[in-house]
Amino acid sequence: MVSPILPGPGILLLGRYSRSINNSGNCFPVFDSAITHARIIIVFTKLSPDFPEYDDKTRDIWDRLAGWWDDKIGDGNSFQDYLIEPATERLLALKAGEKVLDIGCGAGRFARRMAALGAIVTAFDQAEKFLVRARKRTTENAERIEYLKLNATDAAAVLSLGERCFDAVVCTMVLMDMSSITPLISSLPRLLSQDGRFVFSVLHPAFNSGTARNVAEHYQQDGRLVTRSSVTVSDYTKPFAFKGIGIRGQPEPQYYFHRSISLLFNACFRYGFVLDGIEEPVFPEDFTGRSDNPLSFDRMPLVPPVLVARMVLR
Repeated sequence: MVSPILPGPGILLLGRYSRSINNSGNCFPVFDSAITHARIIIVFTKLSPDFPEYDDKTRDIWDRLAGWWDDKIGDGNSFQDYLIEPATERLLALKAGEKVLDIGCGAGRFARRMAALGAIVTAFDQAEKFLVRARKRTTENAERIEYLKLNATDAAAVLSLGERCFDAVVCTMVLMDMSSITPLISSLPRLLSQDGRFVFSVLHPAFNSGTARNVAEHYQQDGRLVTRSSVTVSDYTKPFAFKGIGIRGQPEPQYYFHRSISLLFNACFRYGFVLDGIEEPVFPEDFTGRSDNPLSFDRMPLVPPVLVARMVLR
C-alpha cells in the first residue's frame, strides 16, 4: 500500500484495516509509512454466512497463535475495558445462579467476570493452549466455571452440551473469526431455555471490517492545522474471507470473515431469534484522543469500532 501525500494544503494518510486490539490496548490499522506495497488477499463468495472450506485452516492457525495472543493481551486492553465488556454485561443482564455458555472463551477473561457476578459458566474453545491458560488464570470462583475443548463449527459437538440447559449464551469477539457460523447458531435454540438470550460482539461490520480503511486528513482551518480521523467503506455487502493482523508483531496472520449486519442478523433470525437489544459503543470523552496515532479509533468518538447485540428466542 502506498501512503500518498496530496498536493495543496491537505495531507491524506491511509491505513489498512487491522483488528481492533494491540499490545498497548489501542486500536490501530497496521500502518507504516515505510511500506510501499501490500498484498491483500480477499476471496468473495455468494451471500452465505459460511466458509466451510476454511474450517480446518482457521482452527490450525489459532492452535499456533493462542499462546502468543494470550501473552500479549491476556490481561485485557482498552477495547475490552471500555467497549466490549460493559456493553455485553448490560445486554446480558445476568442474575446470580444463571447458567451461561461462553463460546470461544479464549483464556477465560469474560468467563471469570461472569462467575464473579454469580453466574455458573460453561466455557469452551477449540484451542487447547487457550484452555490451559484459562484454567491457570482461574484462581477465584473456580467452582463456577467449567472449561471444555469444543469446535464451535461442529453442530453435533455443540449439541452434546445438552438441551435447554443454559439461560444465556455469550460469544465475545469470535464470530468474525469463525469460518462457519450456521452450525453454531442453528444449535443455540436447543441449548437455551425458554426466553433464553444470545449476546455476541463483533468488530463492527460497517466500520471495522473487510475493506474499511481508517483515514486521517490534515487541513487548515481558521489559521490552525486540524486533523480529522474517519473511516472509508467499500465492498460492505459482500461476504468474504481475508487474512489480517490483529496485533502488531503477530507471527502469522489469521483469517477474518466479513459479514454485513443484515447477513449476520438474518443468520440468527432464520433459527427463531429476534433482535432485542443492540449497542455500538464508542470510547468515553475522557479516553478520546489518548493515542498519538491519528488512525486509532479513540480519535473517532462518533465511529463505533464494535457492535454488540442481544438476540432472544420468540
